[in-house]
Amino acid sequence: MNRNYSQSVAISVVSHGHGTMVERLVTVLLNYPEVGQLIVTRNIPESLMLPQDTRIRLIDNSRPAGFGANHNAAFNHCNQPYFCSLNPDIQLENNPFPFLLAVMEEEAKAVIAAPLVRNPLGGVEDSMRTFPTIRSLLLKTLGVSDGRCRIPDDSSVFFPEWVAGMFMLFRSDAFKQLRGFDERFFLYYEDVDICVRAWNAGMKVIACPVISVVHDARRDSHSQFRYMRWHLSSMVRYFLKHWGRLPGVPNAS
Repeated sequence: MNRNYSQSVAISVVSHGHGTMVERLVTVLLNYPEVGQLIVTRNIPESLMLPQDTRIRLIDNSRPAGFGANHNAAFNHCNQPYFCSLNPDIQLENNPFPFLLAVMEEEAKAVIAAPLVRNPLGGVEDSMRTFPTIRSLLLKTLGVSDGRCRIPDDSSVFFPEWVAGMFMLFRSDAFKQLRGFDERFFLYYEDVDICVRAWNAGMKVIACPVISVVHDARRDSHSQFRYMRWHLSSMVRYFLKHWGRLPGVPNAS
């Protein structure tokens, strides 16, 4: 998989007062030859000290927008064959893009790819999961199962039902065909929704656990009423939109 993917990916990063994290992440990303564009959205007014690089485009919002709206707006500036939504609190220890791009080129129907996500202590996050259902939510509440996929023992690629929006690599033409994220989900479940729509369109979601990134999860929905409200409203919207219409995903576990 030692191929040259020079400037193939447009990266979208949204800052919500995460200036230091964004500055650090941008500096790292600029070292990767696969990064052809870096679209940074300042969702609220803040100071950002970004490097001088022609690949960087800065968007300033007049008012805060939701997860999907921000990345959709960034995609309007994308001129690369691949588009990646990336959380500002992702830490990249190694360049994940050569392997992810190679996997997507080899699996023609794979339009969304994601690496394994670990927490700062090295534990595996629940970023690759089965679609939420009423039954799965009850099992999660009872502590029986949280719906996460079993990672293959050999860390080989596999096809989860959905992957978390903290790091999603898209084929740009597929993202356009899917009309991007559903902006009616202000926060939460927009990643589940776009994966549902991809599978329903005959596309595939692929996970690459041999590649990993680090995410310092804040779990705001567990600690702040506003985030909990967004989480619950997005959950209701998801079930109303997809109830009885979830796709069957072969080989997902």
